[in-house]
Parts: sequence; structure tokens; C-alpha cells
Amino acid sequence: MRAFIFPGQGSQAVGMGAALADASAVAREVFGEVDEALGQNLRRLMAEGPADDLTLTENAQPAIMANAIATLRVLTQEGGVVLADKADYVAGHSLGEYTALCAAETFDLATTARLLKRRGQAMQAAVPVGEGAMAALLGADVAKAETIAGAAVDSILAEGGEPLVCTVANDNDPSQVVISGHRLAVERAIALAKELGAKRAVLLPVSAPFHCSLMEDAARAMESALAEAELRAPLVPVFANVDAAAVADPGAIRRLLVEQVTGRVRWRESVLAMVDAGVTEFVEFGGKVLAPMVKRIAPDVEAVSVVSMDDVEALLKRL
Repeated sequence: MRAFIFPGQGSQAVGMGAALADASAVAREVFGEVDEALGQNLRRLMAEGPADDLTLTENAQPAIMANAIATLRVLTQEGGVVLADKADYVAGHSLGEYTALCAAETFDLATTARLLKRRGQAMQAAVPVGEGAMAALLGADVAKAETIAGAAVDSILAEGGEPLVCTVANDNDPSQVVISGHRLAVERAIALAKELGAKRAVLLPVSAPFHCSLMEDAARAMESALAEAELRAPLVPVFANVDAAAVADPGAIRRLLVEQVTGRVRWRESVLAMVDAGVTEFVEFGGKVLAPMVKRIAPDVEAVSVVSMDDVEALLKRL
């Protein structure tokens, strides 16, 4: 069995999609449709930068999606591959879940682009710049990360500070967990991390504290946006970030996407659940982030990344 998987924020880079667009009319059509849906020249920003503008959440999220869908459509339209014949499940990391749903035709491409633009704007607006932060704890599992986050909050309270948020946001793989919350609490967690058993703690270059309770306003914004969006049953089940379980009901998908804004990205658990469901091969489209994570989670499975035309051609020989 096989799963098609799609990366999240952080996989953007200036130049993304440019070579694919030069080589494929199908890819150019995807980028053109996204540009039209958003009313901006996102393709030029992806190809030429500047990097600071591309990294803005409201740009990075639709750009990462567009790049992944362009790669997938080169495979399906130029390679003649039918997704439902070659993939048993789809899944994505954070915003990648929207890409997975687009791939499975729950959302059309224009709707996906507009939803991600709105999601990026809402997440950025939910917390004033500088008040929130995220950090990667390396060499720490979830239990250790929860201990570190809790200790940070408790130490600030013990000093007479206000109750602050610091919680596990992404359970990425057995050796990497991301925490999110108020900047002061996250910085305190970084200071405590080695003492409490993590190998290293790194502040992430993000503009907001994603996947924690501080994103509640963004969740309500996405609840409104998703209520107006047309959803169809996916061609194949989607493994949702929030509960690490397969879902195919449009109503449940809408609810889980709202919960995802403030909820933990349970990527490690999702991969293990897909393996338990029989998946032995994972194919990542549009990035080279998730396939290495998959191998750290489940070393015995196959995991490949598909980014270039050469990668597409190599995949066609495998399918």
C-alpha cells in the first residue's frame, strides 16, 4: 500500500517550482490558476523572491501547496497516473493537509489557494508580532518535550509571572518535537531544554506561534472560511493531523481542519497509523522534508521525495 504525502511550512525556498514550470505546461497551468485565484503573481515571487516576502505565512502557505500540486499533476496528467489507483491514502503536515485534500479532490485548486491565503493571514493576525515563538527540541520525544514546556511555564509562575502558554505543537518524529506559545515561555523552555534531557533546542524563524491555544482567533476565522467552502468526499481517505486517523466524511474533514489550527500536528502518530493500516511506501510531493522524517519514524518502509522532472520520471518507473 502507498501514501502520497505533502510538506508544510518551512519547505519554501526562492526558485521553488521554476525548473518544473520551465519543463512542463501542466505545472505552468497550476501556477497560473493559483495566481488567478489569489489575484497576485505568486509564481514570480516563488521563482525570484525576495525570500522575506516568500517566507511571509500568507505567501508561503499557498506557494508550498502550489508547488506540490504542480509536481503531482505532472505525474498524473503527463504520466497518465490515476491517484486513486496508485495511492491508498493521502496526508500532509499542517498546511500540507490542505494540499492532500486538494490532491484527493476534496477542494478544487482555486479554493485551496484562497483558504491557505486566508489561513496564513489569520494565523499572522492572531498574535502580535514578537509575542509568540516556536522552538524545535532535538533529541526529545513528546513526553520529554511536555516536561520541558511545563517546567518553563511553572518557573515563570514561581517568579510571580503571569500564566503563559507553552505546549507541544508538532510531534514530528522520535527525535524532533516543536513547542509553541508565548515568546517568554518558549525562550525559558530553550534555556531549560538541555538540563531536562534534550540534546539541543533551536528557536524557529517563524512569525507566529502556530498550533497552540494562542491561535484561537485564527481557528474561528477558518471556521467561517471553511463553512463557505465546497467540500467533496476525497478520492482516497486522508489521515488528519489532529487525530492521526483516516477520514473521508466532508463534515468531519471541515471540523478537523478548524481544530488543526490550535491542535497538535501528530505527524509521528499519523505515519505509524498509516503503517499499521498497511502502508509500505510513502511518496512526498514538492519537498524533501517529510520523507526523511518517515524513515526516522518507520525505518523499514520506503520513502521518496519528488521535486523535479527527473524525480517524476523515476517515480513513474516505480509505480
